[in-house]
Amino acid sequence: MSKDIKVNDISRKTEQFFHLDTKNLPKLPYPYEDWEDPPFPGVAEVKRKGKDISLDGILNVPVPAPQTEEEKEKLVAAFLEGLRKLLTVENNWPFLKPLLLSLDNCVRCNTCAEACPMFEMSGRAEIYRPLFRSEILRRIIKKYIHPGGKLTARFTGADIDLNWETVARLAQLAYRCTLCRRCAQTCPMGVDNGLIAREIRKLFSQELGIHPAELHEEGTVKQLDTGSSTGISPAALMDLIEFMEDDITERTGLKIKMPFDKPGADILLLHNAGEFLSWPENIEAFAIIFEQAGLNWTMSRELVGYDSVNYGLFYEDVQLARVTLKHAEVAKKLGVKKVVVAECGHAHKAIMAIGDRVWLDEVNIPRESCMVTLEDIVLNDRIRIDPQRNNFPVTLHDPCNITRSMGIIQPQRRIIKKICPQFREMTPHGVNNYCCGGGSGFAIMQSANFPTWRFTVPGRKKFAQILNAFSREELDPGINKYVCAPCSNCKGQIRDLLTYYDAWEKTRILYGGLVELIVNGMVNIPEGFLEWEFH
Repeated sequence: MSKDIKVNDISRKTEQFFHLDTKNLPKLPYPYEDWEDPPFPGVAEVKRKGKDISLDGILNVPVPAPQTEEEKEKLVAAFLEGLRKLLTVENNWPFLKPLLLSLDNCVRCNTCAEACPMFEMSGRAEIYRPLFRSEILRRIIKKYIHPGGKLTARFTGADIDLNWETVARLAQLAYRCTLCRRCAQTCPMGVDNGLIAREIRKLFSQELGIHPAELHEEGTVKQLDTGSSTGISPAALMDLIEFMEDDITERTGLKIKMPFDKPGADILLLHNAGEFLSWPENIEAFAIIFEQAGLNWTMSRELVGYDSVNYGLFYEDVQLARVTLKHAEVAKKLGVKKVVVAECGHAHKAIMAIGDRVWLDEVNIPRESCMVTLEDIVLNDRIRIDPQRNNFPVTLHDPCNITRSMGIIQPQRRIIKKICPQFREMTPHGVNNYCCGGGSGFAIMQSANFPTWRFTVPGRKKFAQILNAFSREELDPGINKYVCAPCSNCKGQIRDLLTYYDAWEKTRILYGGLVELIVNGMVNIPEGFLEWEFH
């Protein structure tokens, strides 16, 4: 099919209207110049019951396949009703104003496309252009919600047919964006195509029940029911904590009892529960640092109170509010002075930035990024560090929700510059960073052929950026190197990227968080807290 795809092409009544060709993907830098990507499995190979309509042959969101015209018309009607609600202050007071501004002010200069790593790494496929999905939504609004152009004079012709195929592909388009918002930062008009994608997701979830299971059934629903999106119950949590306390003693000689449910503590520390299962050394490192610095802190074993995850941030407001209000209630009940959010990017945004609109009145507990807390500890020498213990090449990944969405840039850099003699920045970095490719929940999505796409399209730019942070000589597998990724979901994506590209054997790049680096440099801890093996 021609790459010159028009917006109204999305309404074609074919099973698949675009095929993403791996031969068009940009080449990776040394030592992967000749890397041959496996082809994306075709729709026939990944088709599952009820998921028959395909945008590009990649499947990660279950889209119904109605069998009758009546069923299709009902689904389209439900979509239109949800769209009407999306554009009213009664139903969308948190995000209506920025949504309307973004719908209203696009001048189609395509500056956003040049900033979008997804568009670039797809081989500049038109359906991945940030304004593609936004323009579809504008035209639907123009023709079916505000005929006559009441919303804006800038809308182009409403030449789009609203059938179920169009609606279904729009649902999939909303999940071809990591919501990194690099496009919004670059847009001269301030149009936020990432927000538009997220609001489309919200419409489909709240009105039609269409959402990835990893975010909803296995995400927020499980979290509210069992206490964590990982399924960890309070009893299982304490078993894991006991293991980590023993591990701290074995590795460092320190006997640390992690505090739980301490009333009136200065700090309630909230972790992404994925750390308990996948990276317990991160939990251990926080405990070592906080205890050695003499902080008055606690964690919670109450349901949801030990898991800072809030996947509602990525797909709907109702679940977002339910989860973050539970976090607020736990903090209020304990009477802590502030909540410190550990190394999780989206938890920062959900609890702090979006939380400012929800943690109101009596539950408006002060919240702080762990980057700020750790900066105070390290730069004021509340623990003793020998930088030579971290004398190996180190680069820093900037999680989108911590940096671009919240502007927390310098605390983590001041820490690393003090404790790592061979620190080097990625290019670009800070607010201009590239997403890890696992943003907006992608890092936990494992169904069908989605992981292959996640590694070869959205994750491709980050992997190339990691490689380019080190010199050719340093990429020798005989030299230890470290990618500091202070976000649980980012670590999961980077882990999967390094596995997919066989990077441990080829380059010997280790990944991990910031606190592990800090503990690795502490003089009263036996050397070797970082274990130089791929895990």
